[in-house]
Amino acid sequence: MATVESPAEGRVLLRNVSWGTYERLVEERGEGRVPRFHYDRGVMEIMSPSKRHETMSRVAALVVEILVVELDLDVETVGSTTFKREDLDRGFEPDESFYFNENIELVRGREKIDLDAGDPPPDLVVEVDVTNPSLDKLGIYARLGVSEVWRFAGGNAEIFVLRDETYEAADASLVFPLLSRETLFRFVERGLEMRRPAWAREVRGWVSGEGRG
Repeated sequence: MATVESPAEGRVLLRNVSWGTYERLVEERGEGRVPRFHYDRGVMEIMSPSKRHETMSRVAALVVEILVVELDLDVETVGSTTFKREDLDRGFEPDESFYFNENIELVRGREKIDLDAGDPPPDLVVEVDVTNPSLDKLGIYARLGVSEVWRFAGGNAEIFVLRDETYEAADASLVFPLLSRETLFRFVERGLEMRRPAWAREVRGWVSGEGRG
């Protein structure tokens, strides 16, 4: 079994890992958020996020939570839930994930989401890459049908929208059309620097003012 390590972000890449081994490691880890596992046809990444990684993903999640409140939308927040499909030989645990619209009622109140049993994948996934990723997570998300991905990497924010099983870079969010890639990045960067109450007021003010204009 080949191993590649990335100590700065706590990443380990394993090759020739069976599906059974992947499922066993997920089960043994339990309900905690770390480490996180991504699996793609025998290649498995084990990742322990840094503080900056966790802070960035949490700020991005707070952007979502403020937007849904200000726009009077519903959301089901499922964090780093394990999503996997044995028939596709792939699985992932995102930094943050969300359900919107009709998919909410399919998963609300559920203790477990089972893609193998026909449950839908999340509509939006947040991925933070403080260091270079070891595994192509976009390929996993696309194959499992995640509609939109926000990725923060290399001092930038990217929005990807799924079209015909392939992601296209987008200038604005599909879920929140008023939210451009540049605005998303600005909010996350300022969320790392500002006091949280002042930051939240700034985001809410943008939604109620310029965001709706």
